[in-house]
Amino acid sequence: MKTKFQGTQRVQRAHLNVLRREFEILEMKVRESITEYFGRVMLIANNMRNYGEDMPDSKIVEKILRTLTEKYIYVVCSIEESKDTDRLSVDELQSSLLVHEQKFKRSNGDEQALKVTHEEKHGERGRGRGVFRRGRGRGRGRQTFNKATVECYKMPSTWTLSI
Repeated sequence: MKTKFQGTQRVQRAHLNVLRREFEILEMKVRESITEYFGRVMLIANNMRNYGEDMPDSKIVEKILRTLTEKYIYVVCSIEESKDTDRLSVDELQSSLLVHEQKFKRSNGDEQALKVTHEEKHGERGRGRGVFRRGRGRGRGRQTFNKATVECYKMPSTWTLSI
């Protein structure tokens, strides 16, 4: 019966190699939820277990933490610093990440940015031209900063900031 459903040893090994490859290249998609991603990971991990692969929770937890999207980077750092990932179960990790996902959803996933504008004087066109031509570097000929011109904007989560 076992041979009928799982195949011969060679076929099992081939299936296991395919599953290993799928597990290796698995990554969370940008618009994917935590629940969806965990479902994909656990489907492959459970299939690997069915074919005799040793798949401890710690291996699955490490895989998930390595392959979450960029918006979870601070959450991952926090989890790695505060918890023993070798003893962390997949369910505990999922619960923790779901809490953070709900917080992201509450804020609509938007990031906030500040926009600063300044008024140009007498045809000033940028660095080193116009009124401030004399000085080079910082501190010379600087225009005064007006805090009233700072505006707060919400930026869609699909935009990224590089610092």
